[in-house]
Parts: sequence; C-alpha cells; structure tokens
Amino acid sequence: MKGYVNIPGSIYCKLCKECGARPVIARVEEIGYVVKCSRNDSHYQTMPGLIDIDDWNRHNTITSASIDFNRSPMMAW
Repeated sequence: MKGYVNIPGSIYCKLCKECGARPVIARVEEIGYVVKCSRNDSHYQTMPGLIDIDDWNRHNTITSASIDFNRSPMMAW
C-alpha cells in the first residue's frame, strides 16, 4: 500500500508552489489526515486532523509580491 490517496481531478486544489506537484491525502497514525505535496515531504503540509484542502489552497497561493520578475532590458528593434 502506498500510504496516501490521490485527490480526484474533479476536486479543485492548487499545485504545490515549491515544485508544482498535485497534493495527496496521507494518514497520520491515530491523529487524522494531512494534505501534502506528493513529491517532497519537506514542502508544506496541513495540520493533522480533518482533510483541509482550503488551508492547502490558501498556503499555496502565489501572490504578486512573491513573483520574481525577470527585469531584463528591453530589446531595441
């Protein structure tokens, strides 16, 4: 058994802002469940308990302040 459940494509959830992977639901012993990155355990995961996709979506929203714009000079034609 793989230890996690894939979230169906019909449920909206944002991709991991660190690597772009779709999250999965994993059981945490007797505590409950977490929504976490499917590629890397060191990326964000929700608090153990109920399945909280809303928290995952809030945390993985990319704001304009976090975007690294490439400020290359404009080319003259």
